[in-house]
Amino acid sequence: MKKRSIVVIMGVLILMTILVGCSSANSEVVKEDLVVIHAGSLAIPFQEIEEAFEAKYPQYDVLREAAGSRTTVRKVTDLGKLVDVVASADYTVIEELMVPEYTEWYANFATNEMAIMYTENSKYADEINADNWYDILLKDGVKYSHSEPNVDPCGYRSQLVWQLAEKHYNKPGLNDELIENCPENLIRPKEVDLIAMLEAGELDYVFIYKSVAKQHELPFVELPEEISLKSNKFADDYKTVSFDINGKEPGQVVTKIGLPMVYGITIPNNAPNEKGAILFMDFLLSEDGRKIMEKNGQPPIFPIEFNDREVVPEDLQKY
Repeated sequence: MKKRSIVVIMGVLILMTILVGCSSANSEVVKEDLVVIHAGSLAIPFQEIEEAFEAKYPQYDVLREAAGSRTTVRKVTDLGKLVDVVASADYTVIEELMVPEYTEWYANFATNEMAIMYTENSKYADEINADNWYDILLKDGVKYSHSEPNVDPCGYRSQLVWQLAEKHYNKPGLNDELIENCPENLIRPKEVDLIAMLEAGELDYVFIYKSVAKQHELPFVELPEEISLKSNKFADDYKTVSFDINGKEPGQVVTKIGLPMVYGITIPNNAPNEKGAILFMDFLLSEDGRKIMEKNGQPPIFPIEFNDREVVPEDLQKY
């Protein structure tokens, strides 16, 4: 009898071990994917958002993809990619390409500004400043660049900055000079590629978001607000410049008007995990999320600006 009891106990222990193992396996299986695609300049703050969100909601596994904002949005509109959240460095990209067919609403949630990033090894790094940067860039042997305007808002914003600079510094022809001395073979689709070239010494200067320079702890020229696309105070001045990019259809042209920089975010109509997407946005727009954005040099907009409050999901109406 004693032996039989021992056998029974051992059998029970083995069964419990198997059940616990199955339970653990099942808990991993039921973890829900949450697909978030976003602008490249959101990569670092959204990584922190992801970690904090998953700590609060361990049932979700956030899967992020970063690219230029227009490329990001076209993954949904042109390629039919099913995603849960779309975040753009320019809210007008969502407005132009997604509303109303792919989404009815979006939230404006953060700001930024243009800057010129460089390294300690860049030519004339010890001389460049907000008053002479255009003279430095146009010196012989200096290489500078920006991202591709047709895929990344940072690209067309750099072109708007050049036009504004011509007026602000009273330098007729400056915009054309800057274009002429920036060869196309140095232009890349997104800022990550430009940062790699900068750090490798293939570029001396890059037109990029101030937040990106701060996040990568690289020196940068802080541009005057009159040209940096930062301030609502100069919104009327920004509107005096424009740049044409490719539209939705081949041969179509979209004119981008100078505007203060505003990031937009939305949940597509066909989001596979709408509940998780709403929770993610709720966290991003909350005080905890706003602190992460602020820390990473992308000041949050609060109260949140919605294009159409009536169609915003109920759980986000509090914002």
